Amino acid sequence: MGRLFGTDGVRGVANQELTCELAFNIGRAAAYVLTEESHRKPKILIGKDTRISCDMLESALAAGLCSVGAQVVTLGVIPTPAVAYLTRRYEAEAGIMISASHNSAEYNGIKIFNSNGYKLSDEIENRIEAIILDKSEEIDLPTGDAVGTVTRCETAIADYCEFAKSIIDCDLKGMRIAVDCANGASSKTAPKVLSALGAEPFVIHNHPNGTNINLNCGSTHIKDLANYVKNVGVDIGLAFDGDADRLMVTDEEGNVLDGDKVMLICANYLKEQGLLIKDTLVITVMSNLGLILKAKELGIKTVQTQVGDRYVLEEMLKSGYNLGGEASGHIIFLNYNTTGDGLVSALNILKILKLSGKKLSELAKIYETMPQCIINAKVSNKKKYDYNKDSVILEEIENLEKEFDGKGRILVRASGTEPCVRVMIEGSNMDIIKQKAKYLASIIEARLG
Repeated sequence: MGRLFGTDGVRGVANQELTCELAFNIGRAAAYVLTEESHRKPKILIGKDTRISCDMLESALAAGLCSVGAQVVTLGVIPTPAVAYLTRRYEAEAGIMISASHNSAEYNGIKIFNSNGYKLSDEIENRIEAIILDKSEEIDLPTGDAVGTVTRCETAIADYCEFAKSIIDCDLKGMRIAVDCANGASSKTAPKVLSALGAEPFVIHNHPNGTNINLNCGSTHIKDLANYVKNVGVDIGLAFDGDADRLMVTDEEGNVLDGDKVMLICANYLKEQGLLIKDTLVITVMSNLGLILKAKELGIKTVQTQVGDRYVLEEMLKSGYNLGGEASGHIIFLNYNTTGDGLVSALNILKILKLSGKKLSELAKIYETMPQCIINAKVSNKKKYDYNKDSVILEEIENLEKEFDGKGRILVRASGTEPCVRVMIEGSNMDIIKQKAKYLASIIEARLG
């Protein structure tokens, strides 16, 4: 990855790694690069999640944008996928989201979308990095009335909610739905949309205070929702992450369905309707082997990419596919939005649940998940990409692969968003793969920590 940009924008501890100075410089460089061919005063949207540091970074970012003459339109607290959608709807030159997604409150990040609502290419990110870090290009600063301005859009939430409601052609009357908003941006949208479609939402973790985003809740801490579902009696549980681009689901009994299960249920439905383009589902190397085997049985082809929804999207655009995503809950329905959208994913699975007349626990039997264990080896950001150069680590990986002899799968990769190396092992026995994953992670920590 780049020196500033990871797999999902720029991210770090707010006011320490992601400083106001860096936010200002990102705003200035991004506006310069993305709007150099604009023949008008460029319009750039800014959205944010509920972190306490968002206001600080928004001000710095807006100042950088204005310094090169951009017309900044702030959207307030809003999901990341809403920024991608509204960038297109409002015909803006770019959209920027201030969020660290599923990370805890001390982190924050900056994600940038181009005028078509897509995340930036590696080439554009590299150019922005070079301007900031290497002073590779000199930016002319306007004066007088050419300096940028900041205005607030008061209809952003309503416009996104109207879009979300329009993507399904049935109502949700009679459905009881538990919703975990992760004390994040979905608290502004998901309950409204579900209620408007006739469902009865039971909402938890929808009181953000600036520091409780993702705190023991949401898509990365789904046990709380699972327990709630067991006690309240609903048809389904929906868990979003802090910026609402991810979705995890529980059935009516509190059993968790990850992104893999949701994707295959949706892919199978779309295939039956003749709507799954090329009968293909795009997944990552982290997707469960059980999904791959069942997809083949159902006549659904799978194409694997490296981890990161940006790479899933690149493959979808390159080959013309319309459904893809990650086990973590980033799912892209390209017919509707240009990035992972938790609410769009939720509405698609809710439509299938409603029209099928089945319980979600029945739909979830579409395949049996092969035991999979993921252990994070904590290392510094500077060293996390060095695992594939370390002869000791590579030898341990090779030894484990020989030990599994084709009856298991090992994947080691540096996280694009956190200071860690993820060790994933699949096999038939959870106790064994957990032991092996912990062992390999301990070797990585000892070598790179």
